Amino acid sequence: MPFIASRLSLIKPSPTIAVSTKAAELKAAGVDVIGLGAGEPDFDTPDHVKEAANAAIAAGKTKYTPPAGTVELRQAISDKHKRDNDLTYTPDMIHVGCGGKQTIYNAIMATVEEGDEVIIPAPYWVSYPDITLLAGGTPVPVACAEENQFKLTPADLEAAITDKSKWLILNSPSNPTGGTYSADELKAIGEVLKKHPHVWVMTDDMYEHLVYDGFEFTTIAQVVPELFDRTLTLNGVSKAWAMTGWRVGWACGPVEIIKAMNKISSQSTTHTASMSQAAAVAALNGPMDFIAPRNEAFIRRRDLVVEMLNDCEGITCLKPEGAFYVYPSIAGCIGKSTADGTKIETDTDFVTALLEAEGVAAVQGEAFGLSPYFRVSYATSDENLKEACTRIKRFCEALS
Repeated sequence: MPFIASRLSLIKPSPTIAVSTKAAELKAAGVDVIGLGAGEPDFDTPDHVKEAANAAIAAGKTKYTPPAGTVELRQAISDKHKRDNDLTYTPDMIHVGCGGKQTIYNAIMATVEEGDEVIIPAPYWVSYPDITLLAGGTPVPVACAEENQFKLTPADLEAAITDKSKWLILNSPSNPTGGTYSADELKAIGEVLKKHPHVWVMTDDMYEHLVYDGFEFTTIAQVVPELFDRTLTLNGVSKAWAMTGWRVGWACGPVEIIKAMNKISSQSTTHTASMSQAAAVAALNGPMDFIAPRNEAFIRRRDLVVEMLNDCEGITCLKPEGAFYVYPSIAGCIGKSTADGTKIETDTDFVTALLEAEGVAAVQGEAFGLSPYFRVSYATSDENLKEACTRIKRFCEALS
C-alpha cells in the first residue's frame, strides 16, 4: 500500500525554487553559474526593520501570538491599506500568514471544495494552480496574449466563467511578466465580475511598490468598490522591503473568510514568528525613502536586460512596468539545435541547454503556464546581468 498521500501526485515542487537550488548547488561545486531565477530582491532589509526585530527579541517578545497575527501588526496593516489604497479593513478583517504563499494556501484551503474552479490568468505565479489542486479544486488557466501585455481581457474572463467558478486570481504587478493592470483595466474586469456574483476575486499585490515609468498602482477593491465584499486583498513585506526570509504576508477581506483562515493557521503553523511580526510593524509604520533609489536601480537593470535580450537572435522581450522580471519569447529559437545536436523543441529544452552550455540559470515558461517563453529575474547586479545576457546572446548565435 502506498505510504505517500495520492494527492501529492497532483502537484510538483516549485520550479522557481528548484532553479535557484540547482544554481546554488552548481556554484558550490565550482561551476561558474549566474542565477536569474531568484524571486527576491538582492537588496538588504532596511536597518530600522532589523533593529525593531532585535529590540523585540531583547524585550522578550518571543512568545506565541494569536493565529491571526498580533494586534499591533494587524493595526499597521489596516493603517497601510487606508493610507496607500483608501481601503478600510478593521483588524478582525486581517489574517497574517507565513509569507504570501501560506496566506494564499490558507485562503484556498478555507474556501475551495471538490469541483470548484479557480480562474488563473497565464502566465501565472507557479503556486496558484498547485495550491488549488491540493484543495481539490480545478485550476482554469486562461492564456493571456503577448500583444495584450500578458494581461487578462474582459472577453477572456467572460469566456472562462462557469457556474463552478469560485475565484479569479489577479496578480499586478505580475510574477512572471512584470505586467501591470491600470485602474481602467481593473474597472473593465470589474464590470464582468459584477454580472457574476458567485465569483470572488483574490488579488495578489505583493509587488505593489515596485512600479516604474510613472505607473500608478491601484487594486481592484479600490477602483471597483462594489466588489469590496467579495475581494480578498493579499500583500506582504517580502518584495518592497526585501524581507523574503522573514515570512510575513497577509490577507484582508470578509470576516467569515478571515476566521476560516485563522482556524487553518491554528492547526498548522499557529502564526509567523513573533519577531518577524514586530519587524513588519516597523516596516509598515516606518520610512519608505529607500524605495525610490532601489526602484531606480531596478529600472536601470530592466532597461539593460530588455535591450540586450532584444539583441539576441530568436528572442523578443517586452518592457514591463513593474516587479523585477521580464518574460522574453524564444519563438525564434524553437526548432533549432545546439552545437552538440540537442534540438530546442520547448522552452524547457532552451533553459536546460542554456544552463549546460553557458551557466545561466533561468526558469522555463512552461512553469508559468505559457510557452515558448522564459522568466528572467533582474534582481541581481548590473555586472551579473550584463554577463548573463552576453552568454545568452552567444548561446542563441550558436543555435542552427
